[in-house]
Amino acid sequence: MQLGTGLFTAQQRPDDDREMSALYDEVLAVTRAIEDAGLDSAWVSEHHFAEDGYLSATMPTLAAMAAETDEIEIGSCVALGPLYDPIRLAEDAATVDLLSDDRLTLGLAIGSNPREFDVFGVPREERAERLADLVEFLGDAWSEGELGYDSEFHDVPTDVSITPRPAGEHVPVMLGGAAKPAVRRAARTADAWCAPSSLSIGAIKKRVEDIRTVRENEGIEGDFTVYVIQHGWVGDSREEAWETMKGGYLYIQRRYAEIFSGEPVDELDPERRQELKDQAIFGTPEQVTERLETYEKALGDDVHFIFRTYHPGVGTDAMTDCIHRLGEEVAPEL
Repeated sequence: MQLGTGLFTAQQRPDDDREMSALYDEVLAVTRAIEDAGLDSAWVSEHHFAEDGYLSATMPTLAAMAAETDEIEIGSCVALGPLYDPIRLAEDAATVDLLSDDRLTLGLAIGSNPREFDVFGVPREERAERLADLVEFLGDAWSEGELGYDSEFHDVPTDVSITPRPAGEHVPVMLGGAAKPAVRRAARTADAWCAPSSLSIGAIKKRVEDIRTVRENEGIEGDFTVYVIQHGWVGDSREEAWETMKGGYLYIQRRYAEIFSGEPVDELDPERRQELKDQAIFGTPEQVTERLETYEKALGDDVHFIFRTYHPGVGTDAMTDCIHRLGEEVAPEL
């Protein structure tokens, strides 16, 4: 099992009086800690127009993270594919891949928030088709020669060459989503699929089996990676770990409830708070290892687990300490 962490959002909680520049300094400091701790990957997330400054510029942030590291995989988990101009995304992702020496994974999803689609002028009802169109465009743009793909949604001439090209043959594309069409889209068109934190181990296993069936039945060859996201924390005890992560974790979940619905959410109800606590993985290194091993046993040892330790407002030192414990006390046991 590979083990990474993130997802960097650079959100400013109402009780955090730091400047935004300090939050981005924190992203880079924690990125360095991830590599120092011997973990495998570091990830950013994306949303727009949020009052708390939720990270919106994935490619510039990933470029800065590339400059701070030498070995770890870096990636978006996830970028909102339908909102991107395909040429700019092809160019920017290839540039980050070159700057990182072939360490970028481009995670994409269809998006949800109505306001983001309205402001970008993208019809929300076209989001699945636009994502599929983008993935095919990127594959062609990163190939040798002139562009051959005629996009359904973007007026791009086919007699141009998109430059630069990635360090490798292409930038690996990971697709998110839990619904069957999204999972099968990933199986057919991408290099990886990412299971959202809301899915149980059993639900993830069912989807992984579906992916393998689709690829086998359709003769799709090549490596395919399964990523799994779950929030968590490594501490001295289960109680201490929960108390440390709780404020940032529940804050971001409330904000997600607003982002996904497009409506204000003043407070999570007690049932939802308990459900989120039950989903999270937290406790001593031994307790965290035990929970992660259940994923490994169910899904196989080639799964890449994104253990989400970046909780807004928890503090740089606390996150750095947690990451070192994850890398030094948990990862060697997996």
